[in-house]
Formats: sequence, structure tokens, C-alpha cells
Amino acid sequence: MKSNGNLTSLSRFISLVLRHKPEAIGITLDEHGWADVNELISGVNRTQPLDMETLEEIVRTDEKQRYSFSGDKTLIRANQGHSIPVDVELPQAEPPEILYHGTAERFTAAIEAEGLRPMSRLYVHLSKSAETARKVGSRHGKPVIYEVLAGEMSRRGFEFRLSVNGVWLTKEVPPEFLRRI
Repeated sequence: MKSNGNLTSLSRFISLVLRHKPEAIGITLDEHGWADVNELISGVNRTQPLDMETLEEIVRTDEKQRYSFSGDKTLIRANQGHSIPVDVELPQAEPPEILYHGTAERFTAAIEAEGLRPMSRLYVHLSKSAETARKVGSRHGKPVIYEVLAGEMSRRGFEFRLSVNGVWLTKEVPPEFLRRI
């Protein structure tokens, strides 16, 4: 079993590969974001050791539940956060009335003028709790939390999807649906 530091480093690298740069280790993803597990392991092994037992531990213990295996564990994918065009087959879902988005203070002027945009990702990521949003915002600087009027957005035709790890996703949030808290 690898140390937590090694697992964290491996997990971050696997996240980079499965969400943004599969070509970094010479693999491809299918249209739904799935990678062949054996190809992933072989590709990662070019730069650092990885075996199936360690990969299963990373998937099982990742606190953000970033990854999913197929039923037979021959395929793996990131659950969300892709910058490459894939359809991770997330069901459309009815959001709660209020969701939250955490960001850094330096981004607030653009957000308040233009709303939330996915930037380099396919979707805007929203959370069910202000505390989770605060943690996300803290990673980028002094945190600022926005309430997102998700129920109202949904009633006006905006689509929401719910990732398997509980992250709410939508294509955009116009400024009229945001309240800074």
C-alpha cells in the first residue's frame, strides 16, 4: 500500500489524464470519457508505479469521489470536471431552490457582470452547501460565496445535471440568478 502522499500525487495525475490530457500517457477516452484500465495503468507506469490494487484504492478512498469504474472494472472515468468534450451520461435532474458557488474575490467583478461560465470546463460546478462552496473558493484565494437561484433557473428552462459525487452542473448561470452572500 502506498503512502497517502503518493496516493494523492497519483490521484492528481490520474485526474489530469482522465479530465484533460489523456494523450499525456498515450491513451484515448471514448465519447463517454471511459479509458481502458489496463491502458491507463500501462501509461501511468511510464512515469510512476501503478497497479490495479493501488488504482482501486485511489477510486475507493478519493474524498471527492472523482472516479468511477465500469461494472467489470475494465474501464475507468472521471465523474466530472472535463475540459475535453465527453458525455459522461449524467441524468438531467431537478435542482434544489438554492445551490452555491465558491470563487476567489478577484473573480467577482467578472462574475457579477457576466455570470458564471464554465471557463475551461464543460459545465459550471455548483454545490448543495455554502460550506463546500467556501472550501472550493478558498483554493483560489480569499473566498466569496454566491447563492445560485437554481430552482428559478430550472423553471426558466435551464438544465441541471447531478454528478455521481453530488456536484451539480449547468452550462451557465446568468448574473440575475446570483446573490453574493
